[in-house]
Amino acid sequence: MNLLPQFGFFELVLVAIVALIVVGPKDLPKLMRSAGRLVAKARSLAGEFTAAFDQMAREAEMEELRKEIDELKKNNPVADAERAMSEAVAPIEKELRDEAREMNKAAAAATSETKAETKSGAENAEPGAKADETSEAPAATTATTTPTTTAGAAKT
Repeated sequence: MNLLPQFGFFELVLVAIVALIVVGPKDLPKLMRSAGRLVAKARSLAGEFTAAFDQMAREAEMEELRKEIDELKKNNPVADAERAMSEAVAPIEKELRDEAREMNKAAAAATSETKAETKSGAENAEPGAKADETSEAPAATTATTTPTTTAGAAKT
């Protein structure tokens, strides 16, 4: 069932004869030009209309694809496993950071105590007297020879 009338050759000839009689041979070319422009304008509008619908269809399809991609990202088993692993490892990492912080504090405290003892020992010494070299000398010798022997052993 087609609602648009079908124009064949005889119908077009009949319309041309009626137009020639009604408009006249003098104004017929002007009428044909304006009719041609009108048809061209109608075709361009129809083309723009279909292009707009095609564009809307593509945008709707792209939106559906975006939704599907987002859904796949949310339901990704690898991402779920990664999230679960990070949640499981987070308390352990926190404990390790806390322990490292405590160890750094303890090392800093021990270093400051050693510096304080060294300063107090130097202040207690008499100005003209030498420091007790016998107690400090072996420690200094041991400290300097240990790296040398280790380096010598590594070369061999």
